[in-house]
Amino acid sequence: MVKSRNVLGETLEVCCTSPMTGFLRNGTCETGPRDIGTRVVCAEVTEEFLKFTRSRGNDLITPSPSHGFPGLKPGDRWCLFVSRWEEGLDAGLAPSVVLSATHETSLKHVSMVDLKKNAIDLS
Repeated sequence: MVKSRNVLGETLEVCCTSPMTGFLRNGTCETGPRDIGTRVVCAEVTEEFLKFTRSRGNDLITPSPSHGFPGLKPGDRWCLFVSRWEEGLDAGLAPSVVLSATHETSLKHVSMVDLKKNAIDLS
């Protein structure tokens, strides 16, 4: 089995399991052909970003028990659509990124420079 890679070229690490995130709901930002939104950026969300994405039609704040979604609060980590993260970047509201848990596919849409500028796991 081929391991998914992160933007650093290493094995993709877990983004978050509480709340459980990812297209596959396995805690990682893995993707596949059915992942239309490309949920590949592991971000630590802020209140400002949560309000921004809700204003764009993607409410990540309100719980949806029927979908097993508890709603997010500032500080939670979540696999975001790469396009939404990029919109946040353009608006000056991009949340911090966990590079080790951000899928390499994100580099088809955003630059490593922008990801690194917003990284919280660079040593």
